[in-house]
Amino acid sequence: MIMMYYAIFSSTLFGLRMSRHYVSTVFLSLALFFSSSALSDQAENDRIEMIGNGQCVILLHGLARTKHSMGKMELALIDAGYTTANIDYPSRSMMIQDLTALAMNEGVNICRSQGASSIHIVTHSMGGILARYYLAKNQLPEIGHLVQLAPPNRGSLIADKFRDEQWFKWLTGPAGQQLGTGKDGIPGLLGAVDYSTGVIAGDEHNPVDNWMSEIIPGVDDGKVSIENAKVEGMSDFIVLPYTHISIMKEDEVIRQTLHFLNKGSFVHSDY
Repeated sequence: MIMMYYAIFSSTLFGLRMSRHYVSTVFLSLALFFSSSALSDQAENDRIEMIGNGQCVILLHGLARTKHSMGKMELALIDAGYTTANIDYPSRSMMIQDLTALAMNEGVNICRSQGASSIHIVTHSMGGILARYYLAKNQLPEIGHLVQLAPPNRGSLIADKFRDEQWFKWLTGPAGQQLGTGKDGIPGLLGAVDYSTGVIAGDEHNPVDNWMSEIIPGVDDGKVSIENAKVEGMSDFIVLPYTHISIMKEDEVIRQTLHFLNKGSFVHSDY
């Protein structure tokens, strides 16, 4: 096909006494056009195939946030060919057990209604604890990969220090009382993960969180320390230079999340 266009343009341009250089330029432009069209068609076919394979992602936001905080991540997932269930749940009004039942059941039902054969989960902060709690208590045959962003997997030192303060109780609700590092904290009761889990932790903090960062020993994201983000049995772990507040919206975090959902690992070459 390309050669046919080349012949047509060559004869036309020769009749107009154009230079061979011009002919070559036109030919190169045509070749690039057809090759880029083929690549675009292939990318679209790959996307359609992924949707056809029933890859669904449940998104769970963090404490005192809404599903809109996961909006940029959701758009990237949809663009990559996944179907999504971006769940809004009342994080400040219930205990973790009740929030889990509400949010995860809704997410699983949405994915199953879309014909999902694989259900992945992407979470921010406390959303990661909800996902782990659900998977510890329920069978999910379709489980694919879990990606946790800045999760308090070993509990929150901030919750330890301020759990009895009225402002903390108001801000975080019943679930905030369950995020401590002690024996009464939910994170410590969940044990190791036995499914594909990737954890992305941050090591920067927003100026608003400077005072909290001073309370947390070691490197942290302003809310959760790197060490407390880890969980036994995780498949991969990476630290990126972002804050707890914005980590789910960062382009590199989204890129790493997509890579883990596809390959079960992060890209460590640049870190």
